[in-house]
Amino acid sequence: MPMNRECRHIAEEIRSTFEGEAWYGDSVQKLLQGVTAGQAFAHPMTGAHSIWELVLHVNAWAEAAVNALRGIPIAKFPWPQEKDFPPLTDRSEAAWQQAVNTLFSTHKQFWQAIEAFEDNRLEEKVPGRSYTFYKLFMGWADHMIYHAGQIALLKKVQS
Repeated sequence: MPMNRECRHIAEEIRSTFEGEAWYGDSVQKLLQGVTAGQAFAHPMTGAHSIWELVLHVNAWAEAAVNALRGIPIAKFPWPQEKDFPPLTDRSEAAWQQAVNTLFSTHKQFWQAIEAFEDNRLEEKVPGRSYTFYKLFMGWADHMIYHAGQIALLKKVQS
């Protein structure tokens, strides 16, 4: 009998924020459908990050989380701005599609790694952090839903 039932449930919650039917509204995949590079780069709300910046931000944190599952410590917070919200050096449609593809690829690695994670490790500390893997996983779902809401709002303001 697999010893990762809880982890499989957590992975499914995280997966549903990205694809499929999220209970709270549109998944990130649905929110990003049809968004052009121009829309993604736009800053329609003063002081708010763009859709593209949010995509790069959540991807940076997903990469850190995947690395933590491999035993690589997550860098201390606060991260430098260029790591937390990486600068946009290429604003082309191809670069935007690459950012979206990387986001989904990294998050797929993340939820698949959580599916394989053993439940008895959930209370272990995350490398480089004072909190547990359980807190990382549950916090990640909250973090993604928060940014999905921002993306939805930015899309609405532009329509």
